[in-house]
Amino acid sequence: RKKMGLLLLLIICQFTINSIKTHSVSKPNVILLMADDLGIGDLGCYGNRTLRTPNIDRLGEEGVTLTQHIAASPLCTPSRAAFLTGRYPIRSGMAAFSRVGVFLFSASSGGLPSEEITFAKLLKQKGYATALIGKWHLGMNCESSNDFCHHPLSHGFDYFYGLPITNLRDCKPGQGSVFLKGVQKDLAILIQITGIALVSLAIVQYIGLLKVPFQALGYFLFIFTISLVVLILFFYHFRHLNCFLMRDHQIIQQPLSYENLTQRLTKEAMQFIGRNTDTPFLLVLSYLHVHTALYASENFKGKSKHGLYGDAVEEMDWSVGQVLDVLEKHNLNDKTLVYFTSDQGAHVEEISSAGEVHGGYNGIYKGGKSTNWEGGIHVPGLLRWPGVVQAGASIDEPTSNMDIFPTIAKLADAQLPSDRVIDGHDLLPLLQGKVTRSEHEFLFHYCNAYLNAVRWHPENSESVWKVFFFTPNFSPENSNGCYDYHVCFCHGGFITQHDPPLLFDLSRDPEEKVPLTPETESRFYEILRVVQQAVDNHTRSLHAVPNQLSWDNLLWKPWLQLCCSSLFQSCYCDYEPGGSPLQAHLG
Repeated sequence: RKKMGLLLLLIICQFTINSIKTHSVSKPNVILLMADDLGIGDLGCYGNRTLRTPNIDRLGEEGVTLTQHIAASPLCTPSRAAFLTGRYPIRSGMAAFSRVGVFLFSASSGGLPSEEITFAKLLKQKGYATALIGKWHLGMNCESSNDFCHHPLSHGFDYFYGLPITNLRDCKPGQGSVFLKGVQKDLAILIQITGIALVSLAIVQYIGLLKVPFQALGYFLFIFTISLVVLILFFYHFRHLNCFLMRDHQIIQQPLSYENLTQRLTKEAMQFIGRNTDTPFLLVLSYLHVHTALYASENFKGKSKHGLYGDAVEEMDWSVGQVLDVLEKHNLNDKTLVYFTSDQGAHVEEISSAGEVHGGYNGIYKGGKSTNWEGGIHVPGLLRWPGVVQAGASIDEPTSNMDIFPTIAKLADAQLPSDRVIDGHDLLPLLQGKVTRSEHEFLFHYCNAYLNAVRWHPENSESVWKVFFFTPNFSPENSNGCYDYHVCFCHGGFITQHDPPLLFDLSRDPEEKVPLTPETESRFYEILRVVQQAVDNHTRSLHAVPNQLSWDNLLWKPWLQLCCSSLFQSCYCDYEPGGSPLQAHLG
């Protein structure tokens, strides 16, 4: 009888433990930390020995480190669209056919379409409190300055505190202009052509070969002058028009002040967690670090071994530590999945006017942001969930930032949309060691809207084949980036097409140094055939959608401009409390 009682007690205890475990696994809190332009080689857990990132490294020590974690795009806007929706950006129209692959103005009409389903929408439907703090960069308005059709609050977030577009050099006085760097050659050519045309017309008019009405010439000069003045005025006021801080739908600081900015973002994140200790929550903390313009608060400035860039990395690491500490304070560690990544690789072409390197380090990998060489898409992937995810494990299988969508949807007991293709896969079986192979046999690497490369990880093989259909033309030629244009472009004279395509085995050549040939790889043509078949199947799954990054959707539209005062008052306001809202401490 005693044995029977003891057995019954054990069964009840086991049932209770299982029910607690099932409850904790079914609806955990989710914190998604995303850096901007961070190189995989900038973190201690990925081999850096000179930058101090103990808090980010702690996520790897207490969780899983993904060693082949891949961004769905090497540019901010499309990568973030893929991250939120679990779908290649080409499917949502968030991939450009033109040179410009990201939103640059707050008053553009393009953005993440309302038809797209984000993980925030799914989790909100399941009772989660949802917040986005930091950078958005996925559009704002469609037809008027207050329709907010692309705003975070229209995509499943209850709360937004951050930048609607992005951090740029033009946002911080004295840091130069990303536009001047990108268009100075084209602008010089345009002015030269206009000058030559005017001189030629004057000569033709003088010698009598052609009569050009002076009135028409005057109209042309007038329109050209007005256009130039408007352009100059716009870029002169760029900071006020495009670099501002919002809380929900209200502008609270225009232009943005960088003073204690990371502390303010961190405080907002900590307060959101504190408000939701008794309800499941989703927090996306999307850092401005380490996109230029670089900045760091006084407690971090000049403290790293890598100038202002290193200071910014170490300040971001401090912020991650604050978030982890507040989880511990509220006993939420075991109930919270924490994920850390970067939207793409480091921007290697970022060099200040003084010659200081303002871009990060991509480790052994070639290229960087804007390219599908590994340096542009091979990003950190760290996941921690004590008691559920393996601690200290390393997974050397191809994974994608699109995988977060189905992973957290399943954890929230949300149904995945059945009316569209979801390209991501649930990571939990891999993270728990229940399976050893990634579900990504193929990954497709787009350069804007152009299919650039394909990754193939065959079953029962250690090889990871990568096929390039074209590659960017680095400038200068023997460099590691497109320094003449600030970023690499995806078509025309900016690329070299390859027929047959370039082939690499990343398991043997992760640095992509030596393309394989039929002479060095006996299965060369067989691999290309299998990859082409995968491309054909993938292409058949695509459907025509409106291009959100067309020139019409990219250009600045005055009637969409958000302004907290008036254009005549230079759109100025500051409703942020002064001083440091949260003190930062090194160590």
